Amino acid sequence: MTAFLLYILRGGLYLGLFYTFFLLVMRKTTFFRLNRVLLLVGSYLCLLLPALRLRSASAAGVTPELAMVAAGAEPAATAAPSAFPWPYVILALYVAGAMTTLVLYLVSIGKMARLIRKGRTLEQDGCRLSVLEESVPSFSCGRKVVISREDLENNPAILTHELMHVRCRHTLDLLLLLPVQLIFWWNPLVWITREELRLLHEYEADEGVLRNGIDATRYQLLLVRKAAGEQRFILASEFQHAQLKKRIKMMLRPGSPVSLRWSYLAMAPVLAVVMFFCNPAVAANPEASDEMSPYTCYSIVGYYSMPSFNGGDADDFTHWVDGRLLDLKRRVSVEGSVLVQFTVGADGAVGDVRVVSGLRQDLDEAVVRAVSASPRWVPAISNEGEPIPVDYAISVTF
Repeated sequence: MTAFLLYILRGGLYLGLFYTFFLLVMRKTTFFRLNRVLLLVGSYLCLLLPALRLRSASAAGVTPELAMVAAGAEPAATAAPSAFPWPYVILALYVAGAMTTLVLYLVSIGKMARLIRKGRTLEQDGCRLSVLEESVPSFSCGRKVVISREDLENNPAILTHELMHVRCRHTLDLLLLLPVQLIFWWNPLVWITREELRLLHEYEADEGVLRNGIDATRYQLLLVRKAAGEQRFILASEFQHAQLKKRIKMMLRPGSPVSLRWSYLAMAPVLAVVMFFCNPAVAANPEASDEMSPYTCYSIVGYYSMPSFNGGDADDFTHWVDGRLLDLKRRVSVEGSVLVQFTVGADGAVGDVRVVSGLRQDLDEAVVRAVSASPRWVPAISNEGEPIPVDYAISVTF
């Protein structure tokens, strides 16, 4: 659970970094379609990057200790529960917020569907028009366009604008952004990102209208007349919705030079640096000394007497394995570790030897043979006085 909370926090950090770059570099350009694609791709990278690691754990001589539980052994004591289960409360609030966001989407879709069914259906230019007798702000969703009869007859630019939304598949963008919104609903930046994506849709639709030969001045005046009203549907592209001043300024702005696209590559090294610092290497054991064995026998938890090897403890077994591999270690020039797990049975025999993390096939097999050749141990004894099997693991470093 803690890992999941860290994941969404790191994802929020990446989203903040990406959106800052969008505001400083991408937002002012006229590469509307490219910016749409990158805004969606960048949002999904904010989901992926927290799960990647640039630096792996490393151990100098000694690997971290791991608890191995004896089969059939009971724990020494039950850990006292925390005073208040804050992680579970946070997780419950997180899930509730995601579900609320999803419900709001579904309610908006339901209202939009009811309004579409009220209109008279027409087919035009590969789209399905829902023409209403009442005066309603036009909008499009998927291949469907809702428009009033008055606008259809008197304002052809409005229909052209909505048809551009349909042809550019802007509804698909909003659907693709939905999973990101459900995961990062708590982050205000994800809602700002959605509005920026909708604004890019309006820029692209406006550009398409002007390319169709509609006079820019008359079109801008039409936008001003239709500016009153509020956005009603989350997944709809509404003619009157987006910020009017920004849309008019963008129509008057000359096209950005193509060479400016190369500046987008500046985001890659920034993300790499953030990934590096968000995924630090595992710290070395501060209590480890240079004289410690390059093997680690993992500790065992439970109420029983520990197994013993040749009258000694697990360290004696590590030295014994070390002696059988000295010649091999002198001949090879490979660096790394082989993690092997095995069981000291109730009869003291070593069995079920298996490689958990290998290095090279011949080295892995040599370690398995060395461990398998172990003489019998004195088995572990349970609280009831019965011998019990115990799992061990050692990490052999070359």
